[in-house]
Amino acid sequence: MSTHTVIQEPAAAGTHAGDAAASAGRRGPRRKRPGGLLSKGVVNGVLLLASFYMLMPVSWLLFAATKDHGDLFASDGFAFADFNLFSNLAAVFTFNDGIYLRWLGNSVIYSVIGSAASTLLCVATGYAFDKYEFRGKEKLFGVVLGGLLVPATVIQLPMYLLASKVGLVNTYWALLLPALVNPFGVYLARVFSEGYVPNEVLEAARVDGAGELGTFTRIALPMLSPGFMTIFLFSFTGSWNNFFGALVMLNDDKLYPVNLGLFMWNSTTQLQPEFYSLVITGSLVAVVPLIVAFICLQRFWRSGLTSGAVK
Repeated sequence: MSTHTVIQEPAAAGTHAGDAAASAGRRGPRRKRPGGLLSKGVVNGVLLLASFYMLMPVSWLLFAATKDHGDLFASDGFAFADFNLFSNLAAVFTFNDGIYLRWLGNSVIYSVIGSAASTLLCVATGYAFDKYEFRGKEKLFGVVLGGLLVPATVIQLPMYLLASKVGLVNTYWALLLPALVNPFGVYLARVFSEGYVPNEVLEAARVDGAGELGTFTRIALPMLSPGFMTIFLFSFTGSWNNFFGALVMLNDDKLYPVNLGLFMWNSTTQLQPEFYSLVITGSLVAVVPLIVAFICLQRFWRSGLTSGAVK
C-alpha cells in the first residue's frame, strides 16, 4: 500500500503541472493594460513637446545664420534662402581685428579655468564635510546651504565694491575669484562623497601609511570623478552664461566674455542694422562649446546617475 502511494504522488504532481501548463497555454500571452500604454503615450508626448520647445530657438538660429542681411528680414524664419553661412562666419571672426575671437578666448578662460578650480574646491570641501568630524560641522554646512537662497544678482554690487577696494575691477580676477564660491557644488560633492567613497577604503589607506592629502588625491578623488564632472558641467554652464557679473565688473571690451560682447553688438543694431547678422551668427558659434562639452562629458555624469543603483 505504501509503495502504491509513493508511485502515485509524483504522477499526481505531474498531472497538476500539466494542467497548469495547459491552462496557461489556453489563456495565451498576458495582454498589456490599456492604462499603461496610455500613460506611456502621455509621457512620450510631453517629452516630445518639451524637446520641440527647447530646440525651436536653436533651429531658428541655425536657419538665420545662413542668411544675409536682406534675406534675414525678407524670408520666413524657418526657411533657407541663399546660403551665406561661411561669409557670415568670416565677417564675425574678422570684424574689428577679430575681437570676437578674443571674446571666445576670454569665455574659455573664465569658464574652463574658473570652473575647474571651483569644482576642485567644491569636491574637497564636500569630502571634508562628509568624512571629518569637527565642532559646528552641521551648522557651518547649513550656512553654506544658505548661500543657495541668495540670488547672484543681489550680491553683485557688494562684490563690485569689494573688488574696487582691492583693485580687481576690470581684470580677469574680477570674474575668476567669485566663481570659486559654489554652495550648490559643495552640497553635490558631499552627496557624492557619501555614496561613492566608502569609509573602509579610507581606513585601509590610512593603515597602509597614506596621509590625508594622499588619501584624498589618490583614493577619494578618482572615486569622485563622476561627481567632479557633474559639478564641473554645472559650473561651466553657469560661467559661460554669466552676463550680469561681467556687465558689472568689466569696462574694457578686450576682457568681455562672448555673451557680453554680443550684447554690446546687439545694442548698436538700432543705429547699424547690419550688426544683426553678426549677432545671430556669433550667437550660433557661442552655443557650440556648450554642446561639445555636454557631448564629450556625458559618459561621466550619466555614469554618476546610475552607478549606485546596483550593488
